[in-house]
Amino acid sequence: MKPNLKDLFSGQIYGITCFETSCGRGNEYVVREMLKAGIRIIQYREKFRTKKIKYEECCQLRKITREYDALFIVNDDVDLAILCEADGIHIGQNDIPLKQVRRLIKPNQFIGLSTHSPEQAKEALRIGADYIGVGPIYETQTKKNTVQAVGLEYIRYVSQNIDLPFVAIGGIKESNIAEVVKAGARCVSLVTEITEAPNIQQKIKNIQKRLERY
Repeated sequence: MKPNLKDLFSGQIYGITCFETSCGRGNEYVVREMLKAGIRIIQYREKFRTKKIKYEECCQLRKITREYDALFIVNDDVDLAILCEADGIHIGQNDIPLKQVRRLIKPNQFIGLSTHSPEQAKEALRIGADYIGVGPIYETQTKKNTVQAVGLEYIRYVSQNIDLPFVAIGGIKESNIAEVVKAGARCVSLVTEITEAPNIQQKIKNIQKRLERY
């Protein structure tokens, strides 16, 4: 049975791994810090690690997220999501089509799809995405060769017109999260803001206070 993502994506921080920006700290350490601070959605997104390392890390993080009753999502790699029994898989516009991914995964696993325009959001709803990524809201250096920033107006459009849970992502910081939430986001991802923080738990607590305020 799939989890109720609308409830789980409400008022939540969507944690994403990024070893490159974690100041030499391993993904296991960073994810534990996220979970200790209350994050309950973790996505494993590593573009520049070997398949063997990614598999080993995914298995370890799957174990840890179960300890905290948190969702574990694998980015792009459908095979890894299946092998480590992740809760979900997140794919992009240029990855394997959602319909084909659905044929490979288990019935209780869900699929997220990155979107960058109203047209893509409407198509995601039509083809049966379980949730969507909305962004990049601002310019970001976390992902290479990313699309142009879509701005706050796209959040407003999705929140008012697309009946799917969504996570706002891309260039979001503690300093600008208020305007992201005011635009309609109920779930946000702040990648480097968290992975680069000297004190990850404290950074997350600061962000959560801002989320609760708006």
